[in-house]
Amino acid sequence: MRQGIAILMLTAAGAGGQGFVADSARGRQLFETLACVQCHSVNDVGGNLGPDLGRIVDRGFKPTTLAATMWNHAPAMWTTMREKGIQAGDMTDQAAADLFAYFYSARFFEMPGDAGRGKRAFTARGCSTCHGLKEGLLPRIKPVSQWEALGDSVALTEAMWNHSPQMLAETRLKHQAWPALTAQELTDILVYLRNLPFPPSRPPSFQIGSASDGEAVFRARGCANCHPSASKLSVTTRGKTLTEVAAAMWNHEPIMSKAGATPTKFAPDEMRDLLGYLWAQQFFEDTGVASAGRRVFVSKKCASCHEAASGKAPKLAGDGGFNGATMVSALWRHGPSMLSEMKKEGVAWPRFEGLQMADLIAYLNSKK
Repeated sequence: MRQGIAILMLTAAGAGGQGFVADSARGRQLFETLACVQCHSVNDVGGNLGPDLGRIVDRGFKPTTLAATMWNHAPAMWTTMREKGIQAGDMTDQAAADLFAYFYSARFFEMPGDAGRGKRAFTARGCSTCHGLKEGLLPRIKPVSQWEALGDSVALTEAMWNHSPQMLAETRLKHQAWPALTAQELTDILVYLRNLPFPPSRPPSFQIGSASDGEAVFRARGCANCHPSASKLSVTTRGKTLTEVAAAMWNHEPIMSKAGATPTKFAPDEMRDLLGYLWAQQFFEDTGVASAGRRVFVSKKCASCHEAASGKAPKLAGDGGFNGATMVSALWRHGPSMLSEMKKEGVAWPRFEGLQMADLIAYLNSKK
């Protein structure tokens, strides 16, 4: 068992320092090639042995919650796969990240929304006075049916930010208050718009760019002029969904204007890189308490191998590489052999409840 657990944990740490770069298009392909689609579906496309991952009623899962759910379900999943002769492909850390991106594109990690509330908010916040649903109401303003960013959370964040100066000018011209949005209101509006009779112009997608490129964008677009500490700004995004981030950025526009700052316009895909730098790792790692994670590490018997005096399993260094996706990758690649070894020694498979996975990841990333 010592060897199996060592392989599992070391693989999870292998992405240390690389940031979170992911593409839902690749994840969609992997959902098929890794045989996930034989048991699970996304929005009615796929198998029916497991739940439809695109239609789960109580959405709002965190990445670490999904990792814990998969971990807990793994022994039963492997049994079903053996019985049905399903051969699953390999899942690298990058493949797991792409799968998580695919789930994000299906709104798996977003908070639940309500189309009825969204319709009311779309009118109450004044959106409907300028933005027609199927036909344009004003010159140079596209109707919702032509919004290319509607199914792409990152592109939507970029579009809202780039549109905010024009919107501020319009509100001042009409002597109107800035239409501030709560994260729940924006979520509801998006659920309403995405479920209109006409389909969005593009299928749902989610891509996150390079953190190193994002740092360059952070400086080139003047973010550092007001936010000298990128790390402090990044902390404010911890655990927040992109809808929450987009709402906060939208509400930030009049504050910037009052302070005399002029918002810069992002070129296409620059927001992907910026969010890769400031947001993605924080979200997919999730919030957790390292001290509580230490207790999980001990109670789930991880310490009995990785901190044993015999040294047969290496001690885990905190290189910052653990997150929900890497834990799933490690589980997929090495969990079966780990389970086999544990059965031989009569050790129960570790299961995680509540925030235990988030706490464990926080502890592993805090170790020096």
